Amino acid sequence: MYDEQGDQHLVEQHFVGAKHMFMRVFDLAFSASPATRRLLIRLWYQYLARLDTEAYLLYMNYGYAPLAANQPNIQLRESDEKNRYCIQLYHHIASAIDLKQRDVLEIGCGRGGGAAYIARYLTPHSIQGIDISDQAIAFCNSYHALDGLSFAQGDAESLPCENNSFDTIINLESSHCYGSMERFLAEVVRVLRPEGYFLFADLRRKEQVDLLRKQLRYSGLMICKEQNITLNVLRALDLDNERKLELIRQKCPTFLRKRFEQFAGIKGTKTYELFQTVRRIT
Repeated sequence: MYDEQGDQHLVEQHFVGAKHMFMRVFDLAFSASPATRRLLIRLWYQYLARLDTEAYLLYMNYGYAPLAANQPNIQLRESDEKNRYCIQLYHHIASAIDLKQRDVLEIGCGRGGGAAYIARYLTPHSIQGIDISDQAIAFCNSYHALDGLSFAQGDAESLPCENNSFDTIINLESSHCYGSMERFLAEVVRVLRPEGYFLFADLRRKEQVDLLRKQLRYSGLMICKEQNITLNVLRALDLDNERKLELIRQKCPTFLRKRFEQFAGIKGTKTYELFQTVRRIT
């Protein structure tokens, strides 16, 4: 006999199990060892790729906003305005050099918004985005169709690229997820052409900054410019808070909203407070 009530109960059990699994993955990702964290964060981004079927998450960084009132904003097309603060972080990093006629690689491209912005506004000769999530790459290849822009699945610590194949490499808010910073930097040096540039921005606690500098120098890279943009990121979080919070309320499953708020750096979360702590120190 078909037991409709029993069958529904079984479905609900599986759904509750899935909820707990993803909540546990997210919580563990920030406290696990580097190798385990790398795996858990990959699972998290795979889930995000399946969840965002309407392409709201083209950018997943914390953003950047100028601090001076008289500093001009970059000019954006109307369709890009909703993602202004995330785009401004890409622009701040990628415009450090002239990308015209350069072959560019973005490692950790996520949903491809940043690579597409660079292709449309900064006009390099070519740009390729690489991400460990095959579902994110499938989305990028189906959503972003621009001349000179391509995407491929790959591991930041074992890049599917030939030696000396790029003039510029971009890596934005991604390396803290990797299992080995040293292996990642060795890959950057391997695929970067002589006289090439590595444009990099990421999160590190104050006590980890000296280690990061040593890792960069030991890899063979020379630090041309270093800037602490914590206050700019915090300003962007403040200005973009309501938009992101409304998006989470509208599109995110109820059981994951608190996790997404932390992931997005919403005011009141531990992520936001971490930026505030750095602000008080500096």
